[in-house]
Amino acid sequence: MTWSILVRDPATGALGAAVASRFFAVGALTIAVEGGVAALSTQALVNPMYTVHALPRLRAGEDPAAVLAALVGADAGADQRQFHILDAQGRIAQHTGAGCIAWAGSVRGTDISVAGNMLAGPAVVSATLDAFAGATGSLAERLLSAMEAGEAAGGDKRGKQAAALKICSRDPYPDLDLRADDHPDPLAELRRLHRISLERSAVFRRFLPGADNACGVLDRAVIEAAMAREARPPGT
Repeated sequence: MTWSILVRDPATGALGAAVASRFFAVGALTIAVEGGVAALSTQALVNPMYTVHALPRLRAGEDPAAVLAALVGADAGADQRQFHILDAQGRIAQHTGAGCIAWAGSVRGTDISVAGNMLAGPAVVSATLDAFAGATGSLAERLLSAMEAGEAAGGDKRGKQAAALKICSRDPYPDLDLRADDHPDPLAELRRLHRISLERSAVFRRFLPGADNACGVLDRAVIEAAMAREARPPGT
């Protein structure tokens, strides 16, 4: 029902994930990203507890392959699950149960993992992988380009409904978190939301409390000056 991409930016260490599906609010249940830890996605017959149990182990530095094997091995429904992990070191683990609905499978590259099920065919994941590797721009723009390439290759064979994108750099909470839960063209809607985020929100986010600054920036004049200097006007 879904395909997703997990990525790591080797230059900054930022982690990102994007997902699309003919399933309402797919981003609410599938992708998770935590700065400095990992990006992961649980798909097919979704098991949200994979994320709940995986993240503490990944925070402790456990190898994603060991985390995935432990969770899948203890799950009676693993045959119908799909699960993949990319951690902050670039290590990847992937699982596609034999009972997932065709086409189902995964591909990987350096700092990139793509997995999907109930897809038009294997070209969906390969096109997503190749498009990200060849894309330019910000991490968000590259993720969007990758997902659009997967959609152009056939996407979810049932059609479109929802998509989501999440990026984290230094903090447990995201730098960018976008969802289109029920839309006729959800990836186009994510592009629109991303453009809006650049108007003010992306600049404001940098001044919030985080791992490197417990209180954030409290001087509103500094924040407003940065917004005036850096924020993109609507529509650009």
